[in-house]
Amino acid sequence: MAKAVEAKNNGENENGIIDLDSMTVKDLKSYATERDIDVPSKARKKDIIKLIKENEGPEIEDPSENSDSEIEEYDDDQELIEAFNDLENEDEIEDSDFEDVFVDDDDSNDEDLEVDSIQDSSTNSLDDCIKAVKSLPGVGEATLNKLIKSGFNSLEAIAYTPPKIIQEDSGLGEKSTAKLIKASMEKLGIGFKSGEEIWEHRKNIARITTNNKEFDDLLLGGIETGSIIEFFGEFRTGKTQIMHQLCVNVQLPREKGGLEGNALYIDTEGTFRPERIIQMSEALDLDYTKVLKNIVYGRAYNSDHQILLVKDSANLIKEKNIKLIIVDSLIAHFRSEYIGRGTLANRQQLLNQHLHDLQRLTDIHPDLAVCVTNQVSSKPDVFYGNPTTHTGGHIVAHGTTIRIFLRKGKGEQRIAKIIDAPHLPEGDAVFTVTEAGIGEP
Repeated sequence: MAKAVEAKNNGENENGIIDLDSMTVKDLKSYATERDIDVPSKARKKDIIKLIKENEGPEIEDPSENSDSEIEEYDDDQELIEAFNDLENEDEIEDSDFEDVFVDDDDSNDEDLEVDSIQDSSTNSLDDCIKAVKSLPGVGEATLNKLIKSGFNSLEAIAYTPPKIIQEDSGLGEKSTAKLIKASMEKLGIGFKSGEEIWEHRKNIARITTNNKEFDDLLLGGIETGSIIEFFGEFRTGKTQIMHQLCVNVQLPREKGGLEGNALYIDTEGTFRPERIIQMSEALDLDYTKVLKNIVYGRAYNSDHQILLVKDSANLIKEKNIKLIIVDSLIAHFRSEYIGRGTLANRQQLLNQHLHDLQRLTDIHPDLAVCVTNQVSSKPDVFYGNPTTHTGGHIVAHGTTIRIFLRKGKGEQRIAKIIDAPHLPEGDAVFTVTEAGIGEP
């Protein structure tokens, strides 16, 4: 801290006003650290001055507005020489800055270290979540804008996301990111819980009806929130029809099996049809114009675009009251773009990250349900039993919470079978797909 005070004194002109242009890069970094202003380790002098002015406002002297001061041309060559001189001491400077942030309890003010428990973000508005992020140490306007733009608009989003992802998406430094994550965890009180607390949460978990009693009973009440539910099966087994029905049902009142929320539909195969939404809405005596307005639609044209849409959805969940995210289908783009055994490792790695992005959304927003559809393939070496198996391998199997296999029955009948779930036994349910949507057989 002494370095920062000395830097401030060295930068004061005869009128006691701080002249940032007269300070070195090292002094500017120390000055910024004293005021909890986040400065990237390789920032140039012009960038550091801009960050300081954004956070401190007009009290910093601006030579361009002072008629009594001499205006000197900015010398990039001189800045480059200065940067090289400071490079060998950069690690030492950053370490000292980091120590200033995490001071010992004995040397700090108890009021500054007092941490209040923050309510779950699912009960707060988007503005409340952003205010909580802004209250974190070292978060000025520039840092806040970077975090919001990258989808980290709540304490949960920061606390639950790996540091590497925050750094890559927001451009923040390693130590600044570590500081933000630690402060977010402290404010949220993240730690161990008893089994009883988890049970109390599970008892009150919300669910979305499927419109079929036998199907709902199989799932202990419907599609549960806080989980990723996978539906896989051959063509015409009802995967996309169920996704359309859930987009309508999530908007129902809670007493009728809905969540009073909206849906986000990520379409990778071009199979979303508003006509089906209209038919299903009219079957439930709902205003289809309102139902369609409450569905946020995104068409993914390749696997990278699909991944980007999921990342961008983080900023829509609070703003649009999203309670259901659908990816139909999960594997289509990955399957068509990564062909052959030589690309399998890269495909599975990207798919794994994609599933973790979805899982992280359910961690951040416990009242959010995620449903994905998956394709199937046939095993030519299977002579007995069903040769049909899901695509995506073990990555998809481990990345989803509940797995449901769909197959055709007689006529309009379809059979849903639970293949894997941490709390449900294997079982079957029969439902129908008609013009009115999912229904009883």
